[in-house]
Amino acid sequence: MVSAFRSTVDGRLEIDTRTLAVFRIALGLLVIADLVLRARNFELFYTEAGVVPQSLALAAPPADVASIYFISTDPSVTAGLFVIHGLLAFSLLVGYRARLSTVLVAVFVVSLDLRNPLVLSYADTLFMWLLFWAIFLPLGERWSIDAVHAIGPPRETVGGLPAALILLQVLTVYVVNGIHKTASELWASGEAAVLVMGLDDMTFLAVDVVASFPQLLAVGGQIWYGMLLGSWFLIVLRGRSRTALVAVFVVAHLSFAVTVRIGAFGFVSITGVILFLQASFWSDLRRLLERVGGLETLSSLSSHAEDAAASVPRGPRVDVCSAFARYHRPMVGLLAGVIGLIVVLSVLSAGGVVDNQPADDLEAATTAVVDHQTEWSIFAPEPRRTARQYVVAAESPTGAHWDIHTDRELTADRPPELQTQFATYRERFYFSSVRHDSPEGTQQLLADYYCETATVGDEPSEYLTLYVLEESVTTQTARTPEDRDRTVHELESYSCTGQPPQRVELPTA
Repeated sequence: MVSAFRSTVDGRLEIDTRTLAVFRIALGLLVIADLVLRARNFELFYTEAGVVPQSLALAAPPADVASIYFISTDPSVTAGLFVIHGLLAFSLLVGYRARLSTVLVAVFVVSLDLRNPLVLSYADTLFMWLLFWAIFLPLGERWSIDAVHAIGPPRETVGGLPAALILLQVLTVYVVNGIHKTASELWASGEAAVLVMGLDDMTFLAVDVVASFPQLLAVGGQIWYGMLLGSWFLIVLRGRSRTALVAVFVVAHLSFAVTVRIGAFGFVSITGVILFLQASFWSDLRRLLERVGGLETLSSLSSHAEDAAASVPRGPRVDVCSAFARYHRPMVGLLAGVIGLIVVLSVLSAGGVVDNQPADDLEAATTAVVDHQTEWSIFAPEPRRTARQYVVAAESPTGAHWDIHTDRELTADRPPELQTQFATYRERFYFSSVRHDSPEGTQQLLADYYCETATVGDEPSEYLTLYVLEESVTTQTARTPEDRDRTVHELESYSCTGQPPQRVELPTA
């Protein structure tokens, strides 16, 4: 009976090594894409001339941890680190010294996150955890330079505690988020989805098409709510049934990616959920390729890729992680077990199942992990019901006025699309920190930056006032922003000349 139970559990918690290869490639692509996207805000967010110098980053939690990106404030050094970061990601993508590459990429990813915590999102937290658990997995087992140089055939699957923990990590996001959503009737009724699609400051692309069918949108929200609560079926199901459920989650995340501007979260989630694909998926895919005549083409491409990989010198083995795992497996198992126990307790704490007040060392450790694991309260228990517009009102020495945030004439009128006020999605997260002035000094540094770089026509800015205009979104006004109640909040006024600050009045809408 014990043997049968273990076989049943192992079959559900093992990961196909072909799936691991796709997971590794996706990780590498995501890191490279993230670097390219962050580079658009390089001066603004990652240099001393921008709005988040190292002093501010160090004041923002959790920057009490060392970061490679703190070694210098010279922008050329930071740019060089971006390049090294990208090269390591490429090494992971092609599976060259995959385990070591994973470790180094994880270090660089966390270091870059610490360099500017003000622009982070749930996507960054989830990605960091996926990278962490990936360190303990043989990502280079197949479809990699490592695999070409390996002695002997690759394993079909990998199991054990590392595989179980990374699968548990993916389920944690869904299950805990679903638990949070049970505290609101809006998700069960479908109204929450309508409200989310009404948040003009974070929706884009296909949202107009989707939101024009509110009844279907509400049903879609109910289905997503049910998927979250039933996501544990990703473990229970096997074979084609599991493949079908994975496909539903992938489609759902793709729909979010083209409607809600939340950065890479949808793609990071897809990268995690594909880990549940089993051997049946690959068998079915092979049969499909045979039927459409694509198998020969794929085999030819694979052969060329293997030849290219074989031409890469392997060099001496210095894979410390593998050596440590080989000769000290009991210690590795104990370490993974302790980490697993803390994560399980963290899941319970994040879901409100157990109290997370530290009473002893173990609970204190658990609470620390919860702080970094986050509670996964994405749009929960209720979605945000306020769309926000930021205005930086500037006045020149001659009395001319301008909104230097959106580079247009100063007005309280909303732009045609609120999300266009941010050039990148990370700017939206940054302005949330500006709104709260967290950490203290964030608003002042933004004002200093605008004083140095922005002009009112051909004149310098003399006075600045930061405003946030909030619109109350309801199910009735989700698609009619002109009917919403609007509130103007003045954050702070600043002087660019050393004189006492003066308020720059915002014209009446």
